[in-house]
Amino acid sequence: MISIILSERDFDYEIQALVSSFFPGIHVNVFVADNLEEAGDKLDSSFIVIRISLQGKYVETDITCGEHRVLASASVSGDDDWHKHAGKTAHPYRTYYKNILKKLIFQQISRFPEKKLPDGLNRRIPAWGTMTGVRPTKIAMNEILSGKSPEQVRKELRETYCCSEEKAELGMQIASREAEILKAADFENGYSLYIGIPFCPTTCLYCSFTSYPFEKFGNLAEDYLVALKKEISYVSEQAKGRKLTSIYIGGGTPTTLTAPQLDELISFVRECFPVDEVSRTGKYSYEFTVEAGRPDSITEDKLKVLRKHGVDRISVNPQTMQQKTLELIGRKHTVLQTKEAFKMARELGFTNINMDLIIGLPGETVEEFEDTLARIEELNPDSVTIHSLVVKRASRLRSTLEECDELYDDEKPLRMEKMLQIGEKFAVRNGYLPYYMYRQKNSAGHAGSTGQENIGYARPGKECIYNILIMEEKQTILAVGAGASTKIYHRELGQVSRIENVKSINDYIDRIDEMIERKDGKLFENN
Repeated sequence: MISIILSERDFDYEIQALVSSFFPGIHVNVFVADNLEEAGDKLDSSFIVIRISLQGKYVETDITCGEHRVLASASVSGDDDWHKHAGKTAHPYRTYYKNILKKLIFQQISRFPEKKLPDGLNRRIPAWGTMTGVRPTKIAMNEILSGKSPEQVRKELRETYCCSEEKAELGMQIASREAEILKAADFENGYSLYIGIPFCPTTCLYCSFTSYPFEKFGNLAEDYLVALKKEISYVSEQAKGRKLTSIYIGGGTPTTLTAPQLDELISFVRECFPVDEVSRTGKYSYEFTVEAGRPDSITEDKLKVLRKHGVDRISVNPQTMQQKTLELIGRKHTVLQTKEAFKMARELGFTNINMDLIIGLPGETVEEFEDTLARIEELNPDSVTIHSLVVKRASRLRSTLEECDELYDDEKPLRMEKMLQIGEKFAVRNGYLPYYMYRQKNSAGHAGSTGQENIGYARPGKECIYNILIMEEKQTILAVGAGASTKIYHRELGQVSRIENVKSINDYIDRIDEMIERKDGKLFENN
């Protein structure tokens, strides 16, 4: 165990995340100085004790490991009264102070003599430096949009956030693409719409989204659509007169619905929102995405409904092209079904098809991932998203990884990093460019070390604008349906606030008026 002792409770979450990124899998406790007595024996059992003192313009860190102790300190120029800004994360000085503190901790842990660490305690230097959040490209993109040169932003990533050369370059490449696409899409004057369909053919072993097996919950589909249409009608009234940037129907698996149900839903969306009035001219104009997802849910009738209603981007998501893995993780489709669904979509005229893949699935080797990419290459999708497997604490996946001796496998992060590198080479070879990225906690490659990125690659002009908007939080996204989270962008603060819907289908149906009331008068507040 590692213990962090703070002179006062501030920056505790960020510091804990940073320290955890150096020592994946090791429990990290945080105590405030006044509560040292409560820590009691826990400090005595700690591998490492890190003391952090926040003293206005001066910060000090003290790392003790057994008999070895290292002190470090830094002065902070600027506002004498930074404490007055506690809790106001948007204040620029507070951000500056936090960055100085995190850089000091990063440098000190990085330089701590490895031979002085306890046996078996492996330290990894986080390639993303002090950037512990899920959106490492957000900082770079905001700086680019503010007018800074690529050289200035690249230097900031390396010197302020301690990113490795490789990650700084990746972050810059993606942030530059995002900024270019958003400017061309006129994102500042628009909003987007997300529609959640919480049904799936079956629940995958790794799934953490709001989804319910259609076999068991399909009897609720009609009542769900009634409630959903009521919410859609409300948000469309609130959005009248505003520019629609994108629509994304996700889940779950939207194509779990029958063809008539899909037709009913999308027809209603087209009645409520100015789909036909939105310009489709230009490289990055209005887009309409349906995440068809599971190949076993895709039929010709459903694809024809999507084509009829002007859906211009879909996903056909195999996750892997290894049949044994599909069976292990609960994907009740075959590799052949994936190929057939993709080819059917092409024949019906879809010219923007994405495919999702996951690295780190139980039992999969680097060679099997290479084989999956070779099969994907034959299909020639327009974009490919490579996700890193995420292990939730209570998931069935966790026990499966334990059975495969992978949950605490120190070599798995290295294999996943190699898979990411292979994926990058595949993208370059096939003319795909990285255009958005995010990270997730509890990746199978261990948070903070390697193998944790989720990267979207696309050929120029085939990027998904919605994916960028949801990750970089630069626009209001109206979200309807069970488990949907509306993000309201407050431009003057550069921040978002959220309005959550209940996850349960039954609760959503029964409490639809409450879901609407939660949004009343708030969707475009101060916008």
